Amino acid sequence: MAAAGTVSAPTLPEPTGAYRVGVQDVYLADHSRPDPWNPPQSYRELMISVVYPARGDVSAYRREPLMTAGVSDGFNQLAAPGNYGIPGGVDVAWSSIMTYEHEGAPVASGRHPVVLYSPGAGDVRSWDSVLVDQLASEGYVVVTIDPTYEASAVQFPGGVVESNLLAWYAKAQQAGTVPEFLKQVVDTRVADTEYVLDSLDRLPDGLADAVDVHRVGMFGQSAGGFTALSTMYQDHRVRSGIDMDGTLEYNDGDPSDSNFSPVAQHGLSAPFLLLGSDSKGACTAAEDPSCAAVLKHSTGWHAAITLPGTSHGSFTDAEVLMPQLAARYPAIDKTTVAGDVGSTPPATVLAEEESIISGFFGATLSP
Repeated sequence: MAAAGTVSAPTLPEPTGAYRVGVQDVYLADHSRPDPWNPPQSYRELMISVVYPARGDVSAYRREPLMTAGVSDGFNQLAAPGNYGIPGGVDVAWSSIMTYEHEGAPVASGRHPVVLYSPGAGDVRSWDSVLVDQLASEGYVVVTIDPTYEASAVQFPGGVVESNLLAWYAKAQQAGTVPEFLKQVVDTRVADTEYVLDSLDRLPDGLADAVDVHRVGMFGQSAGGFTALSTMYQDHRVRSGIDMDGTLEYNDGDPSDSNFSPVAQHGLSAPFLLLGSDSKGACTAAEDPSCAAVLKHSTGWHAAITLPGTSHGSFTDAEVLMPQLAARYPAIDKTTVAGDVGSTPPATVLAEEESIISGFFGATLSP
């Protein structure tokens, strides 16, 4: 029971696959390129989480929080108000919300297909823990990637690195170069992802032996979905991908018919899925010309699915957490929640998402 004057922490649903879930956070440094968001730094630093099917009893290994305290602070400053409409003065203790990932648990034997995950702009790599943990419980090794200086905050071994995304965006607005700025966002994320792919055979503590580098897929929400299909376009090591409600054009605001990305212009020959929300500006053929374009120009298997009664945040942990937060914080009203996650009950949405995502990667990453 919560102490008087405190707000109890929301909870996440337990994954339903055959495996318990382990996690290891891994630091990477790419010395082949400078960091475009932190000049004059001559290298690019990344943090990833490797979330995997665990072996045996994991009860001795602590469960990983959704965010560290430092990342929670950064998320409250940027993504919570900017992406999810959480009012100022409501500081959610995201670090008190526990995932089902057990830190350092032994990895299940054998080689497992790999799925990469990229978050939305301003979000953090742990902000889709429900979908990530479900995949890991089904036997996938899921690698989540934080875009340093773009994510709300990133916990490195030496401390927290905060976002400077809004400062760069303001400069681009002033200079009239927003499309170029957005292109750099996606290009940097793609380069990050390729470096992670290069690093899979160097993962620590037996994880390298657990990954099947010939069976790699990718998914992401919003800018992360854009990143997933853009990475597929550039790097054929990614065999299949899911774009969850991410436009494929370098434009700010509502989708238009200009500044299409290369993947929208030319399409893909590998299988992909557009998983769109039921909201204005969603990545559907009816709402976003760039999403219509990638469907038109692709030669491989592809499909587009719209989930009724959902919104843009329905493809993140907001789907299950926002309704709980609204019940705990009177300042978060029902209109805000509906704008974030739509009207369909969270359990229904999650069941549909998990079924679609698992089915897609099961079909496209089979041996």
